[in-house]
Amino acid sequence: MKKVILTAGLVAVAAIGCGAAFVAMTTPKMRAAVDIKVPMTPERIERGRYLFEQVAHCDGCHSPRDWTKLTGPTIAQTRGAGSEFPPELGFPGRIVAANITPDPETGLGGWTDGEKIRAIREGVSRDGRALFQLMPYREYAHMSDEDVESLVAYLNTLKPVRSQLAKTELNFPVNLLVRLTPKPVEGRVANPDKRNKVKYGQYLVALGECAGCHTPKERGENIAGKEFAGGEEFRIAGFLVRSANITPDEETGIGKWSEERFVSTFKGHAELTAESAPRATQATFTLMSWMDQSKLDDEDLKAIYAYLRTLRPIYNPVEKHPPVAN
Repeated sequence: MKKVILTAGLVAVAAIGCGAAFVAMTTPKMRAAVDIKVPMTPERIERGRYLFEQVAHCDGCHSPRDWTKLTGPTIAQTRGAGSEFPPELGFPGRIVAANITPDPETGLGGWTDGEKIRAIREGVSRDGRALFQLMPYREYAHMSDEDVESLVAYLNTLKPVRSQLAKTELNFPVNLLVRLTPKPVEGRVANPDKRNKVKYGQYLVALGECAGCHTPKERGENIAGKEFAGGEEFRIAGFLVRSANITPDEETGIGKWSEERFVSTFKGHAELTAESAPRATQATFTLMSWMDQSKLDDEDLKAIYAYLRTLRPIYNPVEKHPPVAN
């Protein structure tokens, strides 16, 4: 009996070892970057700015933010210069959002437009490295060709900032498993039909990666069945905040919210600036960049509201600002 158990154990160890070796030798699924030079039209640049600052809010990760102030406003002089995530967020390793300004030495100055598009939608860096999934390329895979090209057009206009950051260093086994996630985008991706408010709202929610913050996680992955139910914790600068339940549950979510209330909640922060923002406190701290997202178009906010109303209501009371951070 002991011999059988020992044999079974050895087989299991061998299988695990073979699996680990397979993953270690695996490279991300990738295709050659598209040979493209994005047209730098005023319309595309403006659409790209809107995506960068408001919809996808690339600023939130790729720009340094002043966490001592309410909403953590972006430091405009270093927009796109990259930022290292605080270790208290609990990510599996050292996570750094890259410098995406056109600086030739520390940013994307040497990248082609096709390489930028591939990184955004497919999660593969210029050197063939798989990006950590905090970069929501699985959601951006649905970004239309027009929008991703507009985003790249805007990136090309950013002021080059020399900012030499550390490299992302993932812990084992995440550093191996991350290689299995990238997937090439096949064919063209059309613009969403804005006439279908719910579908367009779904598109905007995906680009905003709302589920990433508003869904509780276990071992770094969204808990199935709890999508958009809130409660995910974020610890930064000594503060603790939990994300809100944005499902249509009438008691703990936004089920009783009117469209007007939803839109006005965003627009209510429109006068806030980096200079006028008050100091953050435990009772007010938030990762939600109300300052930028208050500038979302009214029709886009209405589409987001329409989509959120179609979600399954989930009862999940959340104390967003506990009395103490620790």
